[in-house]
Amino acid sequence: MATDTKIAQIQKEIASMLKNITEVSYNDWRSTILMVPKPDGMKRLCVGQAKLNLVSILILSRGKCSLSTCTTRYLVAMATADLLVIITEVILNRIDDYYFPLNFLRITPVCSVRYVLLRIATDCSVWFTVAFTFDRFVVICCQKLKSKYCTKRTAAVVLAIIGILFTVKNIPIYFRFKARWIIDNVPWMCSNKRSYFTDPVWIGFRKFEKVLTPLIPFALILLLNVLTVGRILVTSRVRKKLRGQSVGDNHSDPEMESRRKSMILLFSISGSFILLWFVYVLYFFDVNDFLDDDSFYIFENVAYMLRNLSCCTNTLIYVLTQSNFREQLKSMLKYPVISIIKLINKQHI
Repeated sequence: MATDTKIAQIQKEIASMLKNITEVSYNDWRSTILMVPKPDGMKRLCVGQAKLNLVSILILSRGKCSLSTCTTRYLVAMATADLLVIITEVILNRIDDYYFPLNFLRITPVCSVRYVLLRIATDCSVWFTVAFTFDRFVVICCQKLKSKYCTKRTAAVVLAIIGILFTVKNIPIYFRFKARWIIDNVPWMCSNKRSYFTDPVWIGFRKFEKVLTPLIPFALILLLNVLTVGRILVTSRVRKKLRGQSVGDNHSDPEMESRRKSMILLFSISGSFILLWFVYVLYFFDVNDFLDDDSFYIFENVAYMLRNLSCCTNTLIYVLTQSNFREQLKSMLKYPVISIIKLINKQHI
C-alpha cells in the first residue's frame, strides 16, 4: 500500500518527466508504475509491461491474425520468453527486492534457481528472435527452401531445440553462487564464488556466454537484415522493369505487396532488437575502461534497462503493424463491455 511519502515521491518524479520526456495518457492499457530503489538511496520510477505480453500471447494463440501457423508459433514463443524475462528479472528480482527484501526467494538455493531461470528466459528470448529473423529471411530470399523450412513442424522443432539447449547450457550457473549470510543455519542471498573469477573453466564459460548471447545473435540479425534488404531491392527493380514492359507502371504488384508486409514484420522486430540491445553489446566490449565510476554506473544501468525494455515491447511492436491483430485487440477490449450489456438486457426482459 502506497504511503504519503511514496505518493509524494511519485508525484515529484512524474512532474519532472512531464516537462520534457513524457505526456499524460488516459489509455485503458496504460501500465502500473513502481518505485524501485537505486544503490545511492534515490528512487527509480519503473513501469510494468507484463500485461502487453499476456495480451499478445492470448491473441496470437487464437490464430485469427491472418498469419501463417509457422509465423504464429515463433511470435507466441517470443512473447512467452519475453514474459518470463519480465517475471524473473523485473517482478521477482527488482520489485521483490524492494517490497519484500527478505523472503524465501532470497534463500540461496532458490535465489540460484531464479537466476538460472532468468538466464534461460533471456537466452531464449534472444535466440527465438534470431530464429524468427532467419525464417523471414528464408521466406523472402530463398523460395526453393521456403516450402521445406517454413512449416509449423520445423518451427516447433527449432523452438524446442533452442529451449532445450539453453536450459542445459545454463544449468552450471546454479553452482556459481554461495551464501552471502548464514542465519539460523539457513543460507541467504546469492554471492559469486571466488572461483567464478579465478578458475579457468569459469573464465572460459563467461567468455562463451558473452559470445553466445548477445554478440552472435546481434551479428546474425544484422547480417540477415542486410542480405534481406539487398534481395528485396534487386527483386523490386527487376519486377518493376518486367511489369513496366508488360502491363504498365500503374498496376499494383501482389507479390511485392506481400513481400512488403513480410519486410515490415521482419524489420520492426529485428530493428527494435538491434536498437535496444546496442548499448548492452557495447557493455560487453568493456567500454567501461574509458568511463569514470559515475559514468559507468549510468551506462551499465541504461544497458540493462534497454535490454529489459526489448523484452517488454518486442512482440507488440511489430504485431500491432498487422490490421487483423488490431481488430482482435479491439474485440478483446470490447468483449467485457458487450457481455455486461447483454447480461443487463437479459435481466430487464
